[in-house]
Amino acid sequence: MSEHRRKPPQPQGGGRAAARRGQSGSSSGRRAAPRGATGSPSGSYGPDSYEPGGEERPYGGRAEARRAAQRSAGGRRRAADPGRGGRRGAPPAGRGRGAAAPGRKRFIDYPRAGKYGWRRWMPSWKLVSGLFLGFIGSLVAVAGIGYAMVTVPNPNDTALAQNNVFYWSDGKTQMAATGGQANRQIVNSSEIPKAMKNAVVAAENASFYTDKGVDPMGIARALTNMARGGETQGGSTITQQFVKNTYLSQEQTVTRKFRELFISIKVGSQMKKDDILAGYLNTAYFGRNAYGIQAAAQAYFGVNAADLTPEQCVFLASVLKGPNLYNPDGGVGSNATPEANTARAKERWSWILDRMVEVGRMPQSERAKITTFPKLKPKSSSLTGQTGYLVDIAKEYVAKKLNLTADQLDRGGYRIYTTFDKRKVQELETAVKKTQKSFLDLKERPELDKYVQFGAASVDPKSGAIVALYGGEGYDKGHYTNNANTTGVPVGSTWKPIVLASAMQYGTYQTGGEPLSPMARYNGNDLVVIKNQQGDPIMGNNGKPFRQKNEGTRAWGMVTLKKAMEQSINTPFAQLGIDVGLSKTRKTAEAIGIKEESFDKGNLNNVSFSLGTSTPSAIRMADAYGTFAAEGEHFEPYSVTKVVKNGVTLDGFEAPKGSQALEANVANNVTDVLENVVKNGTGKKVADIGFPVAGKTGTTDKNKSAWFVGYTRELSTAVTLFRTDPAKGELLSMNGTGGVPSIHGGDIPAQVWKDYMSEALANVDHEPFPEAEPLGEIINPSPSPTPTPSATESEEEESPSPTPTPSATKGKPEPSASETCSGWSWKCEDPTTTGGTDTGGTDAGGTDGGVSTSPSPTASDGSTKGNGNGGLFGGSTG
Repeated sequence: MSEHRRKPPQPQGGGRAAARRGQSGSSSGRRAAPRGATGSPSGSYGPDSYEPGGEERPYGGRAEARRAAQRSAGGRRRAADPGRGGRRGAPPAGRGRGAAAPGRKRFIDYPRAGKYGWRRWMPSWKLVSGLFLGFIGSLVAVAGIGYAMVTVPNPNDTALAQNNVFYWSDGKTQMAATGGQANRQIVNSSEIPKAMKNAVVAAENASFYTDKGVDPMGIARALTNMARGGETQGGSTITQQFVKNTYLSQEQTVTRKFRELFISIKVGSQMKKDDILAGYLNTAYFGRNAYGIQAAAQAYFGVNAADLTPEQCVFLASVLKGPNLYNPDGGVGSNATPEANTARAKERWSWILDRMVEVGRMPQSERAKITTFPKLKPKSSSLTGQTGYLVDIAKEYVAKKLNLTADQLDRGGYRIYTTFDKRKVQELETAVKKTQKSFLDLKERPELDKYVQFGAASVDPKSGAIVALYGGEGYDKGHYTNNANTTGVPVGSTWKPIVLASAMQYGTYQTGGEPLSPMARYNGNDLVVIKNQQGDPIMGNNGKPFRQKNEGTRAWGMVTLKKAMEQSINTPFAQLGIDVGLSKTRKTAEAIGIKEESFDKGNLNNVSFSLGTSTPSAIRMADAYGTFAAEGEHFEPYSVTKVVKNGVTLDGFEAPKGSQALEANVANNVTDVLENVVKNGTGKKVADIGFPVAGKTGTTDKNKSAWFVGYTRELSTAVTLFRTDPAKGELLSMNGTGGVPSIHGGDIPAQVWKDYMSEALANVDHEPFPEAEPLGEIINPSPSPTPTPSATESEEEESPSPTPTPSATKGKPEPSASETCSGWSWKCEDPTTTGGTDTGGTDAGGTDGGVSTSPSPTASDGSTKGNGNGGLFGGSTG
């Protein structure tokens, strides 16, 4: 750059501008010098300069002045420059023309002023400690207010507990009212035996007499679980449980937990421990609709609380764990059978006795004397007829939907509107009573006609609504098992339509997965060797090829599946189940509503599985057949349409949505086959009912159960008949029951079905079944070699052996039309309609989801009764 073009430096002290700058000093005017200017070049910008390296730079204009003013306002107040005077000197910086006023100091300095970068966001220790102290103070204030606002509960207030009211399907007529204050009486602490107090303390809160009444860690866990939407928890001390019992509303909310905490603290500080324990025992629910120790003593033992023995006290302490699962009467749910509950109660009874010794509340010498579980008083109920069974089914449905325990629901306050049709329930009960009266005679046949049980259920195919059921004689008669929902009764040949539906839905290994026609032919002869999908014989337990047994020895030859269903012949369906694949049958069964838990585990992969060894309830069978009636659309069975609590309609009770479980034409072809069963086969007893019906009979090994399941487009109904010994919990043979040698599904169950459906659908405009279009491949496999049948057919073959040798002697001759017979005799049937005895096991089944489950009349023992197990078949299960 040329020397003559360089701007000459300004004199340090000359010129008007310099004079003005000197006069203004460091005040922040429009042309203020940068912070630190003193008039000397070296003082203009030092190491604190904002220029890199602190290099000297010329004074700026207005922008530089503003930046300087902002920097001055954001930092610490600087000392006055020498020569400017102190408080009495020149005006302080910022007071000049155009200067910004100093910022007001904030109460909470955050983000922090005067800090830059990450330090600006780092709170000071003053701020942190101040917030902490403020938080603690707020908690103390809230706790003080909460403590002052709550009151100590009065056990007498809980005596006003509300009923649960149940309504019929019309939504107006009351069906039943349960719970409430009818069975509660408050007693003083002095009237409660010491053994009762010791048992409860030992079992539930060993530190009760020394703790403060609350468990902070337990409450924290409960609050955390609720906040996360997890499983709710109750109070872990007796004091907390007493407080919880005083709440008629049992919603698990954070607000209620906080109130419960404050009340527990107040109770612990103001009440004596014995009074707290008495309050808990006076408000606890013991089952049998008994609230409080006095009511429980009367309900279970028929004595006053003060007269309870130590054994009885320990039992009642055991029940407190949860009456639904520890009351030996049984409860609601698949795990609450009388057998399971009794086992749990006895185990806990023994544990509490040992626990009492462990925590010093019973001498070992006294414990050694207590060895016998106390005998309970027979249960009684105010619910008559079918009402108890209906209430239990509705209760389980509501408890499941609202995620409540049965015990919580029993606290009352709910208005429950059911699907049960009062008229249909009465008509079903009337039909059962009519047949029962004419069929059974305990005076004439006390041994054979004893323990005979009827069960039935009726479902709307187009919605899944359970409209009626028959569960037994009634709670008021001491019959607490719901036969409509009993699992453990094999369904026999009523399972065959499910096998046929599977073949039409999935095909067989022979059709390459293409649907199989109901007109396909199979070997219907007796003792046919059943083969696996590779064509090899399936071996029985005896190591020989398994031969399927029919009821009689008639040589049917090659018959269509439609004909085999009509006459309920076993051998074609035993082979068909293997050809389709048993897994496919299970898949179909689940799709139409059969619960997996009800599958016969002992025969799950055996030939016999296809012949009805599984044990669904009558409700589930009616619902499954309803899928056929609804052209393959399945609706889960349900029993409640609406629930109201405190005037508010609760969510979750909309009718279940349907799902297409089967192709429509598959379902229609099953219906066509089952219409033929009624018109020409084993179900002819109901053929003259006067409107289109389809159905199937079922009979099991040794006549331990008999079924008829049938439907119209409007209603699907299942009826079952069985004998069970309540003491042994096992099914008994019905041979000879009613004065007839053998019971079949086509006689007594079919008669009950007909009598009921005739009345239930008397004024209905009946819709015809849809036409079934031709479906699937027609195959005609080569028949397997079979033994030569006897010269004449045997009407009844009871031997379940898989490899019997055909008899060389003649069986009973066929009855002629002129023969006389009793009203229920097998001789009254067309001899050609006698189907196979679909032998089944007695494996306990599963739960009817959404409805209550009653105890099984038989225990699952994994046995494979009937058909000699059929052997584990070889090859693919499909």
